[in-house]
Amino acid sequence: MHAPSPSASDAAAAQPVASADAVRLARRTRALAVGCLLALIALGLAWELWLAPLRPGGSWWALKVLPLTLPLSGLLRHRMVTYRWLSLLVWLYFTEGVVRATTEAGLSAALAWTQVVLCLGLFTASALHVRLRLRYARLRTAAASEATAPGVPPTNGPSRPPTPATRATADRCVP
Repeated sequence: MHAPSPSASDAAAAQPVASADAVRLARRTRALAVGCLLALIALGLAWELWLAPLRPGGSWWALKVLPLTLPLSGLLRHRMVTYRWLSLLVWLYFTEGVVRATTEAGLSAALAWTQVVLCLGLFTASALHVRLRLRYARLRTAAASEATAPGVPPTNGPSRPPTPATRATADRCVP
């Protein structure tokens, strides 16, 4: 008796879709995004309550960090839609940081520039994380279609925008 030959689906399942470096980079971008978000929350609270509040004794401006707490659970659960809308929300805090850095002096200006740097880090990490996850999902979709129909070129090439099916796959695929 001879052993059965492996099918195309077995060969596709045996080969990793994403390299170890890509998975490591995706984990680093996630860690950077979570770290920048937590630092923005801590900075906003410390700034408005103790370090340089608008009014002595703290101010209600500390409530500005509440919207930043909402995406935290989505980031920790690897929800790609959270990375997407957070990359838009962060620009409000970036704008506040630039305005306060250019109009205030002393410690408040330094805190504002820190906020600007954290916002840029959060945006970069979120955008890169989404890009990596979409690429990973596209590769997985191509590998799956190659396994089911060998020799047929994938329908979603690297230059085409992701399809809804690719986005859904990217939301499920956590490198």
